[in-house]
Amino acid sequence: MKPFFKAFDKITNSTEFSSHALALFEHQFEHNEIYRSYCDLINTNPCDVKKTDEIPFLPIQFFKSHIVTSASTKPKTYFESSGTTGQIRSRHYVSDLSLYQKSFEKCFELFYGQIEDYVLLALLPSYLERENSSLVYMVNKLIKKTKNPLSGFYLDEWEQLKNTIEKLESKNQKTILLGVSFALIKAIKKYEWDLNNTIIMETGGMKGNRKEWIRFALHSHLKEGFGVKSVHAEYGMTELLSQAYSSVNGIFYPPPWMKVFTRAPEDPFEIQGIGKTGGLNFIDLANIDSCAFIATQDLGLCHSDGGFEVLGRFDQAEIRGCNLMVV
Repeated sequence: MKPFFKAFDKITNSTEFSSHALALFEHQFEHNEIYRSYCDLINTNPCDVKKTDEIPFLPIQFFKSHIVTSASTKPKTYFESSGTTGQIRSRHYVSDLSLYQKSFEKCFELFYGQIEDYVLLALLPSYLERENSSLVYMVNKLIKKTKNPLSGFYLDEWEQLKNTIEKLESKNQKTILLGVSFALIKAIKKYEWDLNNTIIMETGGMKGNRKEWIRFALHSHLKEGFGVKSVHAEYGMTELLSQAYSSVNGIFYPPPWMKVFTRAPEDPFEIQGIGKTGGLNFIDLANIDSCAFIATQDLGLCHSDGGFEVLGRFDQAEIRGCNLMVV
């Protein structure tokens, strides 16, 4: 592996992103058997690709049926997607966990500053109940990095959570309450809230618990229930090692080493312009050991400033727990 692939977090502009992405495409074309086979199937090789939007995007379903890896060594672990009983789950095999940790730590810092300045409270019951969750791994590492004894996971300790937040609010302590949507809804049903120093951050996860919400309706409900001006959101999935964050209006922004495109609904190989609704394709340069170029089953649109919205999913897509309220 070329050393500069690991320096994805040093990318600062589109020129650096493009050169890095094209080099990583060549590397993964050579070293990722599944991705190479897919590129061969659609008659594309590095000689044909001059721009990032010409790089083939591997359909995300391959993570359910194959071991997608570019690593020369045996993967140390894997992350597994959520799913209802009987569903085939995606597995993202990871050879170097330090790449994931660098990605989520740097990404958080870009959008929120130093994690040590916060108390992080996590409401992730459905994720804590299963193993190999990339979300739980990330949040657990961030909780430890706060170095604050009040940070932690909560399951059914509602009274303790309420008391902890009131204590933190009284001290004007910056706090993040991060949770799956159904757990945050449960919190506002159980108690009245009036928060001034706490960020409410939803991570999706409505699947299998109650009817799905449109994100706008969900955020309006949470804003009223918690007494906050806006609801933040985190967008991530098992197959990506990077995250995007939204602080207002459900518009997500990725870090400089991740870029989002939309593909035409009727033609998976046509990359669309800004503002057109289509399937979301991601280039995640932290995905060094798997595949950095992924065509998801999420439906959305891109903004001219690099942000994007998630509007739903394709009709035939399985419902995924990570960060999607289906329209």
